[in-house]
Amino acid sequence: MNIKRRGQGEHQMRFAEFPSIAALNLRAGIFAEERRMDIRRMAGLLLVALCFSWSSGAGAAEAAPTAETPAQKDARMAWWRDARFGMFIHWGVYSVPAGKYNGWPIPGPGEWMMRVCMVPVARYREYAKQFNPVKYDPDAWVKLAKEAGMKYIVITSKHHDGFALFDTKASDWNVVKATPYGKDLLKPLAAACQKYGIRLGFYYSQAQDWVNPGGAAMFGHWDPAQEGSMDDYIKNVAVPEVRDILTNYGPISVLWWDTPEGMTKERAEMLFPLTKLQPGIITNNRLGGGLGGDMKTAEQHIPATGSPGGRDFEVCMTMNNSWGYKSWDNNWKSTETLVRNLVDIASKGGNYLLNVGPTSEGLIPEPSVERLQEIGAWMKVNGEAIYGTQPSPFRNLAWGRCTRKATADGVMLYLHVFDWPKDGALLVPGLKSEPVEAHLLADADKKPLKWTRSDTGVTIELPGSAPSPVSSAVAVQVKGALDVKDIVMP
Repeated sequence: MNIKRRGQGEHQMRFAEFPSIAALNLRAGIFAEERRMDIRRMAGLLLVALCFSWSSGAGAAEAAPTAETPAQKDARMAWWRDARFGMFIHWGVYSVPAGKYNGWPIPGPGEWMMRVCMVPVARYREYAKQFNPVKYDPDAWVKLAKEAGMKYIVITSKHHDGFALFDTKASDWNVVKATPYGKDLLKPLAAACQKYGIRLGFYYSQAQDWVNPGGAAMFGHWDPAQEGSMDDYIKNVAVPEVRDILTNYGPISVLWWDTPEGMTKERAEMLFPLTKLQPGIITNNRLGGGLGGDMKTAEQHIPATGSPGGRDFEVCMTMNNSWGYKSWDNNWKSTETLVRNLVDIASKGGNYLLNVGPTSEGLIPEPSVERLQEIGAWMKVNGEAIYGTQPSPFRNLAWGRCTRKATADGVMLYLHVFDWPKDGALLVPGLKSEPVEAHLLADADKKPLKWTRSDTGVTIELPGSAPSPVSSAVAVQVKGALDVKDIVMP
């Protein structure tokens, strides 16, 4: 995933502001084992571990070169804007050490272990001999995503360690040639996605590659085996591998670039034309080299007011603290937090890409499964208020969030109530449009709710208890154009 280095964003820190190296060692629990690591290694660990808390709006703001009209782009983006919810999958050789090195827990996300601990290339390659996902069931993964209400999947075809989950002639550092499993992992996933009607996207680390010579590395290389020409790496590894993933797996809906370390305009222009292999594909804004994408990427945070200018954006988040599997990371977010994140993001016009990190055996951790099943139960009742919705017309709502949809004769407002009013009176501040009808989405009979108007807006009379302790949706149909007075509520 994306890490900002100093000078790439608005959040910059001086070394004097960092905790001491000894303090970091003690927190990570590795001081005794790694005390002989040199200062350069520990400085790298320190920087990488801390940078994950920084803002991560990497990538150029410019749109990618295109000759399409606004109407054509709207048509291409339509499915993605309707989807609102997708699954991110971080999977690779890093699931073997599972967040530990030399037996000790390491700080930072699991997929960054090689960089954080500056593991030599030869030693890291040994982990592939233990990567044998015999319990991998792509049908079960896709069904889980679908039952959770997700409309698309994006999987790491290759992360920064350079390990490819697919067969390729560009490098022997892939699942077919370097592991006992010996089979392409993306082909059965692509088949399952087509079988169950889920769109498939590929994450591809185009710049950082810590094993193939010439690939970039945040904060520099640490092993002579990594040295080489980045131009040759792009030409001989990245370009053919991107061609592979856009050619051999049927329809691909999303290409998700990451960390444009060292990406010049010339290097980016070697890769971008490959997207024509998949007409209609959607890309994010992390290719680099001055080339943007179709949507902005927010990582581990929800923009307070959505995306400036109404630009399409996606928020990717973990369920615990790591993207790749870490056996000891049990800091799981609650289902309530995950659902409310989804609602919050939809209310700002964005998509939620929620991550799972499978084990080296090919299993999605049970806490992730449980939460996705619970989200799915909520979506079965409230999905209407998420899919295909537009941003809230209200500046802020003390009790929750709002999404909306245009209807034949007006607008349907979906009021997502996080904090159920004790007196049953839900004030919709500043709403001047006349409601025609209101009901709870959880009420299959759509029993009408009463409302009254005042100078401050419309107050809807709710029943005594909330249908859901997480978030309950009230559908309010208003006639004609939406009229909302800008009122800031305490």
